[in-house]
Amino acid sequence: MALVLIRGENNSKLLNSIADLERHANLNLVSKPKIIDAKFADNLVENILKSKLRTKSKVATSFFVKEDTTLSIVQIKNIHPPAHVVIISDEYKGYEELKKKLETAPNFEGYYSHKSKSEGMRDYKIKNRKIIKNNKLNSYSRR
Repeated sequence: MALVLIRGENNSKLLNSIADLERHANLNLVSKPKIIDAKFADNLVENILKSKLRTKSKVATSFFVKEDTTLSIVQIKNIHPPAHVVIISDEYKGYEELKKKLETAPNFEGYYSHKSKSEGMRDYKIKNRKIIKNNKLNSYSRR
């Protein structure tokens, strides 16, 4: 699992970035996005980059994705989200502190996942309503 931190100017840019991570980078969110203090997020990113940021953020959110850190970084490099997306590795000093903040942080409102929750379509004609797997229906979740 990788820890994702997104900093931005407003909530709509954060929501669009989360949607881009799901749709275009094919990352699967494990936890709901949580609100993180923007100053804390800026300081954490400055410590990771070891340089001053050009612009300070006004809002920030963080969450876990199912994919590992390396794959997450590679997938995010291929897209251009409207906010600053950073993958926080467990090697960095602020990882544990951010992880602890996520336990008590409030949910980031307005996010919903567009991905299917089931493995396939439910056949209601059959008595036990078994699930029919169809890879074409869920092809957007695979690459």
